[in-house]
Order: sequence, then structure tokens, then C-alpha cells
Amino acid sequence: MTDPNVFAAHEKRLFAIAYRMLGVRADAEDVVQDAWLRWQGADTSAVQSPEAWLVTVATRLSIDRLRAAIAEREAYEGLWLPEPLVAVNEETPELQAERASDLSLAYMWMLERLGPEERAAFLLRQVFDYDYEEVAQQLGKTEAACRQMVSRAGERVQKPQSRFDIPAQTHRQLLQRFVEASATGDKAAVRALLAEDLELVGDGGGKVKSFGIVITDPDKIAALFAGAIKLGKVEFRPVTLNGEPGLLRFIDGRLESALAFLSDGQRITGIYAVRNPDKLQRIIP
Repeated sequence: MTDPNVFAAHEKRLFAIAYRMLGVRADAEDVVQDAWLRWQGADTSAVQSPEAWLVTVATRLSIDRLRAAIAEREAYEGLWLPEPLVAVNEETPELQAERASDLSLAYMWMLERLGPEERAAFLLRQVFDYDYEEVAQQLGKTEAACRQMVSRAGERVQKPQSRFDIPAQTHRQLLQRFVEASATGDKAAVRALLAEDLELVGDGGGKVKSFGIVITDPDKIAALFAGAIKLGKVEFRPVTLNGEPGLLRFIDGRLESALAFLSDGQRITGIYAVRNPDKLQRIIP
């Protein structure tokens, strides 16, 4: 008989892997549930390392789900961002597990460049710190193949400036200045907070208006945020979004977007706006 306490000891890590692979909370939860069912039905008496067994199962389930999701994402209207994990007051259990800058929307946006197996190898090695022998066993590949996948992935994924380099309080103070400028419609004040080489990635999912391309013009981005007051009463609420300081934006009392930010400590270098209502419905203001 399998011991449920053994599974519970690794459940958060399984969710952390599955969410980083899939970017959808419900899909990650399904992977964890499927791993639990397989654990219950397995003869675990011969399992030397429950963690290795469970991580292997969760990783391969995630790869299969991501392969199936690729066609859907290719047909997705506009740009695709992960469903955000938001904590309004205290950190959620999901964020407490493996809290790091590699959970940020900016980082996960770059992971979308990778294929399923390549993404798994890269995450297991670079984020979860498994050695190549373990990664090879988890993926059913040779060590040489895994090294090649991780190296190739590393060339396409450059880690954004992380909150480990920028104190969270500095990040929050910058966002507070952004809130004050945006809420009053002061375009010049918003523009002063934006770096020249920033990017704005917006995900409306075809449900709300959103740009289908990455916007890199800081003047245009400043006008967009300053001009939101024309849409109604704008309010911002500070939150922890995917492990980093972020904002929820409300217009006339309705949650309109979850905003993640990348910063160099002085100016905002990236804004990732999740506006698809389907991805906001599990956020409890």
C-alpha cells in the first residue's frame, strides 16, 4: 500500500514543475492528480527514490500535455501568456514552493520558445538543479542528448533581471510611482518610468482588445497606460504575481488585467499584461 504522506512531501515540487511546463494552473493540478493516481496504483515497494519516480511521472505527463496544447496555442488569438499565480495578501502554497525569479511571467514568456522535451530538460537542470544523469533518467534520454537540449535551450532563453538582483522593496516603490502616474493620466510621468528598450506583451485571448504583437515603443506604452482613465475609474492593487511584486488593475471596479513587471531597479524594462478574462477568473481580489 502506498503511503500518502510520501506523495504529500513532494506535491509542491510536482506542481512547480508542471506549472512551469504548462503555464496553466488547472493543467498543472491535473498533472499532480494524475501522478497521485499512478502513485496509488503502483507497486512502490521497489521504488528506491519516491522523488525521482514522481518527478519522472509528472514531467512526462507535462510533456504529453504540452504537446497536445501546442496546436491550441498556435490557433490562440494574439500573444499567449501563462495564467498568473496571484497572492493578494499572503503567499499561496504554489508560490511558497520553489519561489524564484524563474517563475516570473517574463521568464515563462521566454520559455515558450522551447519545445516540450527541450523545455523539460532545461527546467529540470537549470531551475530544479537535477544533474544530467537524473535528467536523462527522467526523460528517458541519454545524458549526451540532455546536455545538447539544455545547451540549445540556454542559447534561446536568457534569464531576465531577477528580483534577487533587485530588492523587492525597490521593485514595489517603482510600481507605486507607476500607479500614481497612471492613475492620474500623467503621460509624461509614466514615460519617465519606462526604459527605452522595454517590451509590452499583452494577452487578451481574443476575448478583449489586445495587441497581437509585442509593443516596444515607450511613448506608445506610456500613452496606453495614462489614457486608461478615459475608460473609467482606474484602481490598482499591489499583489505578489508569480513570486514577484505586481499589480491588479481595476476599471470601474472590474478586474481588467494582472500586470507583471520587469525592472532594472530604476526603470521598467518589461510589462506583461494578462487580460484574457478566462485567465483572471481564479484571481480573488
